[in-house]
Amino acid sequence: MNFKRVVFLFCAIAVAVSTKAQVGGNNTFEFLNLPISARVTALGGNLISVKDNDLNVSLINPSLLTDSMDNNIALSYVNYFADVNYGYVAYAKKIKKIGLMSFGIQYLDYGKFIRADEIGNTDGTFGASEMSFNVSYARSIIDSNLTIGATLKTIYSQLESYTSSGSALDIGATYVRPKQNFVVAAVIKNIGRQWKTYTPGNREPLPFEIQIGISKKPKHVPFRYSIIYENIEKWNLTYVDPAVSTTDPLTGDPIKQNKYKNFGDKLMRHIVVGGEFIITKNLFLRLGYNYQRRAELKIAEKRGMTGFSFGFGFRIYKFHFSYGRAVYHLAGATNNFSISFDLNSFHKTVARM
Repeated sequence: MNFKRVVFLFCAIAVAVSTKAQVGGNNTFEFLNLPISARVTALGGNLISVKDNDLNVSLINPSLLTDSMDNNIALSYVNYFADVNYGYVAYAKKIKKIGLMSFGIQYLDYGKFIRADEIGNTDGTFGASEMSFNVSYARSIIDSNLTIGATLKTIYSQLESYTSSGSALDIGATYVRPKQNFVVAAVIKNIGRQWKTYTPGNREPLPFEIQIGISKKPKHVPFRYSIIYENIEKWNLTYVDPAVSTTDPLTGDPIKQNKYKNFGDKLMRHIVVGGEFIITKNLFLRLGYNYQRRAELKIAEKRGMTGFSFGFGFRIYKFHFSYGRAVYHLAGATNNFSISFDLNSFHKTVARM
């Protein structure tokens, strides 16, 4: 298939869907955008364009599902902030006359809270959690290098006595050029609706988003890089801090802004960059950088490693382990653990015994 036609197809997908552009903090079910896989965490928080038999990454791009994932299981756990934990479990199975499908559960547990009235009288504790049941399907079209996929999500949320439910659909497309070790992908995320609201008459939008990304492994170099462009549907992702003055305190005149610097800042807020060093076929080192995360959560006096992430992956026996650590703020970082394995490999071992 002509490469230019594929690029045009991905661009058409990206602009074909119109929506009211919104980003984090304005939507319900925001937990759907949390990075699940330790590998994804280590590479900056997003990875939609690497197709290499990793069931974990198919959560964020369903078109990354491949037949080689048949009978695979993937599990992830994240030690988040303030006793918040979340995770994911998935299973892929090739079904006759249908093709490969995966089934997964994504959950977020906010922990326990003390119930109190407006004057501080306590009355026990309560919990809060959110969950999504996911079903994914993918197939090749036109030629074996182009794959499309979709994930249907059934969402349930309980915050104390308030409950909400909804559904969402992710659509992905991935094109691979094997000889060049090049992959380009596009994803439309969270097309859906909140069916049951927490309170009557207060329906909230889902965290809709369009992304496009590329990955490339240069020839004869044990390194793969990925570049993801997030939030195509909205250009300006900057947050206007009301505490920051926009006028000169002496003259009262507006402070002039460097338009080139502002353009670069707005552009970089869409970019997530990751790199993976392939030490051996069983050992991987990973680094990532998320400019938007750094821009929003850094402290001017001491920026530290905010926005950076790192991790590693290794295979032992029939298991693939991964660890990812993302620095969100000077106050702390998240730790993500993932494991995946192929049940077929155990069957083969038993058969040989």
